[in-house]
Amino acid sequence: MASKRFIGVLLLAAAFGAAAQTVTLDDSLNEAVQMVPKKGSLFTIDLETTVYKPDGDGPFPIAIVNHGKAFGDTRFQGRYRPAVAARYFLQRGYAVVVPMRQGFSKSGGHYIGGECNVESNGRVQAEDVKAVLDYVTAQPWADKDRIVVVGQSHGGWTTLAFGALNYPGVKGLVNFAGGLRQEMCPNWQQALAGGAASYAKETRLPSLWFYGDNDSFFSPETFHAMHEQYVAAGGNSRLVAFGKFGSDSHNLFSMRSGTPLWQPELTKFLVSIGMPSEVQPSFARYGVVSAMPVPPRSDFAPVEDEGKVPFVRDTGRAGYRTFLAQPQPRAFAIAPNGAWGWAEGGDDPLQRALAFCNRSGKGACKLYSVDDYVVWTP
Repeated sequence: MASKRFIGVLLLAAAFGAAAQTVTLDDSLNEAVQMVPKKGSLFTIDLETTVYKPDGDGPFPIAIVNHGKAFGDTRFQGRYRPAVAARYFLQRGYAVVVPMRQGFSKSGGHYIGGECNVESNGRVQAEDVKAVLDYVTAQPWADKDRIVVVGQSHGGWTTLAFGALNYPGVKGLVNFAGGLRQEMCPNWQQALAGGAASYAKETRLPSLWFYGDNDSFFSPETFHAMHEQYVAAGGNSRLVAFGKFGSDSHNLFSMRSGTPLWQPELTKFLVSIGMPSEVQPSFARYGVVSAMPVPPRSDFAPVEDEGKVPFVRDTGRAGYRTFLAQPQPRAFAIAPNGAWGWAEGGDDPLQRALAFCNRSGKGACKLYSVDDYVVWTP
């Protein structure tokens, strides 16, 4: 059950051979990984769960952070490491718990999508959150009476569905761009609004919603309809429609540049539900970040054009395709000898991408792309 400083290996092939990338845990955030059992009627599934816990014995209030769903096979989706959110909560004395749901990353079982039944999908996902909370609230360091549940994208939808369980000790829900875009399903936008209304009928918890106008997944018409039907069905919710953010407002929660938009609103919400909201001097160190500056975009090529990536061979182009499926923040680095490496999440994916690349790149690696644009110049 105890975590190790090296928890997984991601194989990246350099131009002249396979280079192993080892993901290290962030000591500055007391990051640890545990496999939490989810007991079923026939068998038990282990859920890969990241824990960021302040120094000391607690008991600490709990912030659950639920992850989104990347394109492609959920098995290939990496462990979610929301460093920006973790620092926000750690400074305020919270322990932050990030479960990977069934079928994602190293969690057991299979992803249960529910096909076009998006309401059912959320309820199934919520059962995994409940299993992790059942485990966490039994730990001596956890304050089982002070819990807030947060989620982004598919994790935001999961959070709204979890609210219908009215789990003891949970004081509020925070939804960042929650939903599931199912364009193959007829009337999928209306299904989202109807699902939200169904959750609201069973939810007694207040919630805070964040959506932007240039969200690549959900149009303003879609998220306004979701919120209106949620409130009409009895949900206690406030929508923060913050307009445009960057090139895609769907990424607000994960980007450090988005913190001035969401952190003040979240702080006010925590005050309103009686949860800790102020930075505590004894935990202020968790707010200190030393990250590599992001270079300016060069527009050398469209970020999605793998054929334009210099130096790399077929394995590198396959790695770049994998990189493009990762959530932001993210970075991809290359070297003249064909070496390459990428990283996503955490405080400084830029430095990590360069470090991974330079294991074979002999110190010559440079960044090719960051987030959703190219920074490399010839």
